[in-house]
Amino acid sequence: MIQFFAELPIKPPFKKDEHIIRSWLQSIAAQENKKISELTYVFCNDSYLLELNRNYLNHDTYTDIITFPYQEGDNIESDIFISVDRVTENAANFQVTFRHELCRVIVHGLLHLIGYNDTTAEESQLIREKENFYLDYLGSTSDFLK
Repeated sequence: MIQFFAELPIKPPFKKDEHIIRSWLQSIAAQENKKISELTYVFCNDSYLLELNRNYLNHDTYTDIITFPYQEGDNIESDIFISVDRVTENAANFQVTFRHELCRVIVHGLLHLIGYNDTTAEESQLIREKENFYLDYLGSTSDFLK
């Protein structure tokens, strides 16, 4: 089960297209030999995510995503919080659409749950390659990124 929620004042970013993202994420998990048992994405603003970062991770910085995995192994169960403010700013900085950057962050969280990291330069390069691969896949199967 994959769910999408938004913390006020944020509105769900793609309410009518959730089925496209669900299918895409299920496909990614299957290609990586994983199964999504329960995955919840919560879209929020910077201040909401900053509080989570401070309270649960002892980090006093803004971030675009925080992932809370509830189990390890082949079954994915997690809550993922995404700052729409950070996504908006990053989309402008990277000169891509909001949807493109949002999907990059969405898949980034899933890739962490699958087992990819970005601690070292080599790990960062691999996770970026995986992000790009799956974004290209989404772009080739739908008009969602436009």
